[in-house]
Amino acid sequence: MHTGLIANCENESELAGVLGHEIAHLEKNHVMKKLIKEIGLSVILSMVTGGRNSQTAQQTIKLLSASAYDRSLESEADTAAVDYMESAGFDPQQFANFMYKMASDNNIPSAFYWISTHPESEDRAKAIINYIGDTKYPVKPLLSTKEWESLQSLARE
Repeated sequence: MHTGLIANCENESELAGVLGHEIAHLEKNHVMKKLIKEIGLSVILSMVTGGRNSQTAQQTIKLLSASAYDRSLESEADTAAVDYMESAGFDPQQFANFMYKMASDNNIPSAFYWISTHPESEDRAKAIINYIGDTKYPVKPLLSTKEWESLQSLARE
């Protein structure tokens, strides 16, 4: 977590969504799953090429094969974040709102989407909204408006 994240969140629920997403990656062992997959591909490629001139091929295969796999992990972390937010009394709609803001700030041309490891932010926001459905979440703020504004002010210094 860094001050830029706090400064760019409009409320604590947005921040909770992002933090919940990152915590989900840890709790669901996404880092280990990704490492095992990448090491496995490297071993197979090394066996096929006999270890000759495989570095470029390894990087290319890693880039092309990682996208869909990583996107599924990102989606899984998003839905887990919604579940965490519900349990903690945060409004998961705000996490979707944050993703929509990220989509409007995204300067990556859509032609390059296929190489991205993360789903597009707008797609993520829509998936979160779909996952939430018509559920109404009782919100229990942890910080008062004054406390949140004070935290944001400190983050912007």
